[in-house]
Amino acid sequence: MKRRMVVWAGGAALAAAALTPAAAQGAETSGRAGTTGQRAAAVCEIWQGSVTASGQHTSSEVAATTPPSVLDQRITEGAFQPGQIRLSARTTSEPNVAGPDRYGYVVIGDALYWSNYAINAATGQIDPDEQHLLRRVGGGWTPFTMLETSTYETIDGDFSRSVAYGMRENGVLYRWKIVNGTWQSNGSYAGFAAVKSMTLISKSPTYDTFLANTRGGALYTIRIPSSVPMRPIVKPVRSRTWQGFEVLSAMACGRNSTLLLGIDKDTKSGYLYAVGHANGLSTLIRSLGKVAGTFDDPVYFRWVPIPVYDIANGD
Repeated sequence: MKRRMVVWAGGAALAAAALTPAAAQGAETSGRAGTTGQRAAAVCEIWQGSVTASGQHTSSEVAATTPPSVLDQRITEGAFQPGQIRLSARTTSEPNVAGPDRYGYVVIGDALYWSNYAINAATGQIDPDEQHLLRRVGGGWTPFTMLETSTYETIDGDFSRSVAYGMRENGVLYRWKIVNGTWQSNGSYAGFAAVKSMTLISKSPTYDTFLANTRGGALYTIRIPSSVPMRPIVKPVRSRTWQGFEVLSAMACGRNSTLLLGIDKDTKSGYLYAVGHANGLSTLIRSLGKVAGTFDDPVYFRWVPIPVYDIANGD
């Protein structure tokens, strides 16, 4: 990319506004930031993204209103070719005076790619003067069914930790360290063949935690310490009724809680839950109801702000 972010309008003010992805999304379109920020102060939201069958990028705010609602739906045309993307990790939308830069990792066929493009603030679409970069990282991804990244960064920049996770269809979970765009093997662990979907709910200097549902209906937390060898700590949260979701998507809500979206691809429906700080079987989970609208895209992911403001403390 030729351009990078050159202005942060008041560091303290930005820190307050960008603690949630919803606030960061509001900054993408002039005139909408205030409205989005006011809603973010009133209710928790998930900044949900997808890749459509025709290759569009979508973004929307799934809000914990009563009943749950989908707000500020937007479509970016021509992000990818039709049917091109098979898996997507969380994707960053970084503010820029000319329009946000968007980047993250995707799987195309058997290969992993770094995707990076810029949005023109005036049109809300991909800037034709900027190259859409798809850089191949490596192959061997045909057997993988899940991709996610986790980057923890302190606000002073003194510490950062960036890793990626991939689940193979045989239930082996792999981890890589990401150093300057290079992926380095960082461990694996077998035994997750029953997992249907998982979503990141915590990241810290020393561990990441996922919330995962199984084909048998159970719900678990999977805490993965950053140490080597990789030894996940699995705790049951619920024993049944969670088998219907092919996608789980989570975002911080409050200081230590999580807003959780479950997507049932069979019925093309979404359901929203408020989840308390993870505490095994004692974890508080409150159903907020069915989300209005249809969830029928082939690939879903989370939009996030830059890592220092992408907060997750659910465990």
